[in-house]
Amino acid sequence: MGLALCGALLLSDAIALMTMGLFNFGIVLPGCIGASFLLLAWQWPRVAHWRAASHRRQQLWQAAWIAFALWLATVAIFFYNIHRSTEAAIPGSSPVKAIVILGSGTPNCVASPTLVARLDQGLKQAQRWPQAKVAVSGGQDFGLRCREADIMAEYLIDRGVAADRVVREGRSTSTEENLLFSRRLLEEQGIAATDPIVVVTSDFHVRRAVRIARKAGFGEVAGVGAGTPLYLRYNAWLREYFAAISGWVLMEY
Repeated sequence: MGLALCGALLLSDAIALMTMGLFNFGIVLPGCIGASFLLLAWQWPRVAHWRAASHRRQQLWQAAWIAFALWLATVAIFFYNIHRSTEAAIPGSSPVKAIVILGSGTPNCVASPTLVARLDQGLKQAQRWPQAKVAVSGGQDFGLRCREADIMAEYLIDRGVAADRVVREGRSTSTEENLLFSRRLLEEQGIAATDPIVVVTSDFHVRRAVRIARKAGFGEVAGVGAGTPLYLRYNAWLREYFAAISGWVLMEY
């Protein structure tokens, strides 16, 4: 019963998010785990019979659950670290010269709740640093004709940010490209890579984004996190868990 209830909850959550146009590893993996739990619950008598057939199978069964529990422990530690640190200190030595807002997807060419949260946080930073350029960074989602950067720019301009302050970076497909391409465009605007900048992203993404920004050539970087909607929060954090691992393997930071 425990497996069935847990499996139904995980699978339902994944299906609900997919029907909203959200599709990433942080959603697919819990859905697969949920489906596996449901299948295991359904076939529990057969599994118990298979397990009891030999001591070796019992050991294999125990080892699999221990490995799963250890993996869950690493995920829990990662989640705790995200919850504890969602900002990197803003430089105090000189005024911020640029604010870089990172995209997060535009299903059906509409800003997602996660992206809206980032843009609203970007608006606060733009009001705090009225002389700073505001770079919006996001390319074209698969299967869509719109550019995320254009949607982001229109959102900010409609809410009072001067159009000549906004720098549109619409080619990127990853955080690394977000920051590398934004740096080049800001340099064309007369902002040096060594000037203080603020990177605005989601709370779970701040630490990795700041590290990637430094790898992309920015010298003095601060990070500000926007809250992630509750219905998507833990799926997004799980996606970030794997993104942090892959980023380290691929030496993105």
